Amino acid sequence: MSFPRGSQTQKIRHPIGTRKGPLEVPPPTEKDWPKEDEEDHVLVDPNEELDSLPQPYRMINKLVNLLFDQSWEIIEERNALREAESSQIQPTVFPPLGEIQLNKMPNCMAVSQDYVFIGGAKGFTIYNLYNAKQIYAWEKLKVDVTSIWATDLGNEILIAPVDEMGIVRLFYFYKEGLYLVKAINEVDDTSKQTTCIKMEVSQGGDFAAFLLQGAGDIWLDVYKLPKETWLKKVENPQLTSNPKKKVRQLQLNTLGLISADQLEMDTNACFKGDIKLSLPVYIMKIKPPKAVTGTPFKSPLEVFAKIKDCYGLGSGQNHFIKDSQWEQQAEIFQASYKKYLDGEWEEEPLSTATFYFLLPSCLFAMPTEVKGPTGMTCVLGIHWTRSHNFFLYSLNRTLKDKADPEGVWPCAAPIAVSQLSCSSSYLVLACEDGVLTLWDLAKGFPLGVAALPQGCFCQSIHFLKYFLVHKGQNMYPEGPVKSQMKCVVLCTDASLHLLEASGTQGPTISVLVERPVKHLDKTICAVAPVPALPGMVLIFSKNGSVCLMDVAKREIICAFAPPGAFPLEVPWKPMFAVSPDHPCFLLRGDYSHETESTDDAGIQYSVFYFNFEACPLLESISKNCIIPQRDLDNMAFPQALSLEKRCERFLQKSYRKLEKNPEKEQEHWARLQRYSLLLQKESFKK
Repeated sequence: MSFPRGSQTQKIRHPIGTRKGPLEVPPPTEKDWPKEDEEDHVLVDPNEELDSLPQPYRMINKLVNLLFDQSWEIIEERNALREAESSQIQPTVFPPLGEIQLNKMPNCMAVSQDYVFIGGAKGFTIYNLYNAKQIYAWEKLKVDVTSIWATDLGNEILIAPVDEMGIVRLFYFYKEGLYLVKAINEVDDTSKQTTCIKMEVSQGGDFAAFLLQGAGDIWLDVYKLPKETWLKKVENPQLTSNPKKKVRQLQLNTLGLISADQLEMDTNACFKGDIKLSLPVYIMKIKPPKAVTGTPFKSPLEVFAKIKDCYGLGSGQNHFIKDSQWEQQAEIFQASYKKYLDGEWEEEPLSTATFYFLLPSCLFAMPTEVKGPTGMTCVLGIHWTRSHNFFLYSLNRTLKDKADPEGVWPCAAPIAVSQLSCSSSYLVLACEDGVLTLWDLAKGFPLGVAALPQGCFCQSIHFLKYFLVHKGQNMYPEGPVKSQMKCVVLCTDASLHLLEASGTQGPTISVLVERPVKHLDKTICAVAPVPALPGMVLIFSKNGSVCLMDVAKREIICAFAPPGAFPLEVPWKPMFAVSPDHPCFLLRGDYSHETESTDDAGIQYSVFYFNFEACPLLESISKNCIIPQRDLDNMAFPQALSLEKRCERFLQKSYRKLEKNPEKEQEHWARLQRYSLLLQKESFKK
C-alpha cells in the first residue's frame, strides 16, 4: 500500500564528521543540493524508496503485513505436519464390533463379570455383555445417576450408584436377581442431606467405605458387609441346579446393531424388592486429622506429670507447644509475608481422601487375639489432601472403639496420588514434589524410591499385570510372581512414563510419550491398562483418538474409533469401561442430528463394543499370552511359590545331590534316624 516515487528517492546526508570540504549550511530543499555531493547520499533502508503513508493507513499497513506473516507461518507448519504424518506409518483403525442404542443420555458405565451397568436418567440399566441384551432397568428415582461402581464378589456383584443428590444406594446382584440393600446416606430432612464423593469395596466384599461430605465437613464411614447372610437369604435350592446354565463364551458373530426399543428382556431377571437383606454393620467413622493447636500446659514438668501414655516430642503428632508460641509464630509469619497476604484469598476447599483395603501383611502389627479368615481384609489405608501421612486403621473393631490409627507412614512431602495394585500386593505413593515410593506389601519392605523428571508431577498411576518379553512377545508368567511390578504414570503435563521395580534392585523410570509442545490436540487425557493383553494400555487423546500402545516396544499397535458420525461427546473426558475378565472395552459415542431443537430428541446415544480378539493383529496375543512353567524354570525367574512347594523343591534338590555321593547319603540317613529317636525320647518325657 505504498507508491513508488521514481527518481525522487529520499536521501540523507552523511554525518558531519565524514563530510568532505568545509562546513556549509545545507539548502532548504533537495532540488538545491549540488550534484557533486550525489555520491555522499546513501539509502538508510530500501523500503524508503516507497512513500510512507499517513496515519492511520501506516498502522493498517503494518497490521496487514503482520497478519500475512503469521498466516504464512501457520501454512508452513501445517504443510510440515502433513508431510510428517504422510511419512509416518499410520496405525490400523478398527471399528466397533457392536452397538447398543440408548433412548436416554448415559452418564456413567461399569463392567463386572458378564454384565454392563449403565447409569442414566432416573436409575441404571443392566445389559448382557455377550449379546448386548437388556436384562433389567431399575428406574425408580426422580433424578439421574451420575456415577456407578460394580464390584465382583465371585458369584455375586455389588452395585453402588450415586444420584444427583449425592445419595449412594447399595444393590446386591445374584443369579440375575437384583436386591436393594440400603440407601447409605439418605435422610428424611433434605437440609441435612450428605453427598457421597467416593466409595470402595474390599477384595472379597467383606467391608465397604463411603467418603461423605455435608455441612462443611467431610468424613469416611466404614461398614462390615454380611455377605454370607445375604447369600443364605437369596439362595433358592430349586434354582441352584439349572441344567440350562452353562459356561458361556463371547461369540463375535452375535453382536450387532441392537435398538433399545427392540431389546428382549430376560425373563429370569427381576427386582426382588420384597426380600429384605440384612443391613451393613457400621463400625467406624474417620475424620481428617485435626489442625495443629497449642497446649494449655505451662512447663515441661507439668506436661510429664499430666500425661498417661507415652508420647514423642517433636514428632508432629501429640506435641506440647503453648498457644503463646503459636501466636508468636503467626505474628512473625504475618510480618514477613504481609505484602503477599494483603490480597483477597479464596476459601480453601475441603480436604478429600484416598483410601484402600489392605490384606494381612508383616507391615501391619495386628493384635494376637484377633483371628480372621486367611486372606481377609484387615486394614484400611487412607491419606488426606495436603497430608504427609498415610494412616493405617484396623478393621477388627466396633463402633464403640476409638477411631485412632494403628500406624502412620510419614512422607517427606504431601501425598498427591496413590494407587494399590489389583492383587493388593503393591502400593505406590506419589508426593507433590514428584517423588514416588514403591511398597511391596506382601513381603513387607519398600521396593525403592523413584523421581519423575524435573517439572513433571503425577496425575494418575495405573498398575500393569506383570509381564515378560518372551521370544519377542509380551507374555504373563504362569503363576504369581514375587517383588516384581510395573505401572504407567500419567503426569500433569500429559507425558507418560513406565515405572518398573524388581526385588532389591532400584526402580527404573522411562518415558513412553513425551509432553506435547506444538500439537496440543494429541494431549493424553486418560490411560487404561488392558488385562487381556500383556503390556498393553489404551491411550485416550484430546482429539478423540483411542490408541493401543505396547509399553515394552513403546509403539502404537493399532487404533479404535466409532463410526464417523459418532464422535466422542467429551474427548478430554471420555466415558469408557475396560472389562477385567474379557478382551473387550466399551466406549460412548453420540450422534447429533442437524436440528435446531435443544432437547435430546435430535441426539442418538450409543455405547460401542470393541473386541480385541476381532482384530487380526491382537487375536494371537490374546489367546497365547502365558509362558509355560518349563520356560520360566530355564529363565530362573523368581516366583511367589507356596511354602509346601518351596520345601518340596528344596528336598528334591538335596536328594539329587545325595544321589551323586552314596557315602554322604548313608551318613545323612543315619543322622536323620538318630534325630528322630531323640525327638521320640523327648516326647515320652513330656
